Amino acid sequence: MGKEKGKEILQSVPVDALLLTGSSNMRFVSGFTGEGYVYISDTAAMVVTDSRYVIAAKSECPQFSVVEWDKIGYYAPLLEILRSDSVKTLGIEDQEMTVSEYEGLLKKLGGGGLSGITLKGLGDGVTERRAQKTPEEIEAIRQAEKIGDTAFLRLLPQLKTGMTEKQVAALIEFFMKEEGAEGLSFDTIAASGIHSAMPHAVPTGKVLEKGDFLTMDFGCRYRGYCSDMTRTVVMGSASDRQREIYETVQKAQETALSGIRPGMTGREVDALARDVIEKAGYGENFGHSLGHSLGLDIHEKPGFSTKERSRIKPGMVISVEPGIYIEGFGGVRIEDVVVITKEGCENITHSPRRLIEIDR
Repeated sequence: MGKEKGKEILQSVPVDALLLTGSSNMRFVSGFTGEGYVYISDTAAMVVTDSRYVIAAKSECPQFSVVEWDKIGYYAPLLEILRSDSVKTLGIEDQEMTVSEYEGLLKKLGGGGLSGITLKGLGDGVTERRAQKTPEEIEAIRQAEKIGDTAFLRLLPQLKTGMTEKQVAALIEFFMKEEGAEGLSFDTIAASGIHSAMPHAVPTGKVLEKGDFLTMDFGCRYRGYCSDMTRTVVMGSASDRQREIYETVQKAQETALSGIRPGMTGREVDALARDVIEKAGYGENFGHSLGHSLGLDIHEKPGFSTKERSRIKPGMVISVEPGIYIEGFGGVRIEDVVVITKEGCENITHSPRRLIEIDR
């Protein structure tokens, strides 16, 4: 991380300076992991934070000046540097900044005699730079995904009827942290029986019973980067209907994985899997998109969806997660994460994708 990355972004957007307030973009540009804001212009690169993060910021951001705002006021360093830089247009993260934060900034600018400065939303001007990952970023995601794989393999011998969904989720999270996770990418999903028909079900006290689908969606962070994976198992022996649904989802995912090529649109990749599910008669039971990019955030752009017209490029890291969900019966989702390569994609999720039956 270094100020050069910020300068590159600055040159690509029509503003005089950047004010970054979102945690992921601050980290991407400067390496800063605390709270505060990052300012970049042609002549300055500054991290503004409070006493809790000053020491860490100096270590994380050696190419940035670090200013402590506690005693002088949150926006005081910003107003000072805006004056000295003679900024006319300040780029802000309009997708991150709340209305109250925006109005507060306008008020401070006005009170500081800088009401003539125009605030311009950056839109995707910063986040789109994060779409194609560096080798170092890909390695961090690969390690996070490896932690998830290991946690899942450790979980399988522990699964048994009589456990609750909450217990399953807690075990997954414990195993990931014991394997080196810094934290979670998102709240762990463990949904059994009819609950598995809800793609984003919240774990409950429901007990796992024979005949249940059990869908587990989980991820962790490693060096700030997210992993994501989903596996569905059957408690007991799978019925013919369960096996048919599972094999349809598995075939849909395998078709997408083998068909992904750089230059395809997200819409075209989504169709690879969706067509399989529709031909099997379950089109109405696959409501979400096929996948999303991930990195410093668990959901990034671009994705694989029916509306995504942008083209995928080497270095992008995207999930492939088809599913079938039937209300009152249950659902199946299988999710892997792939790195787009020059020839196709590399699957960096290695947990078994075959139908697993837990006979305990």
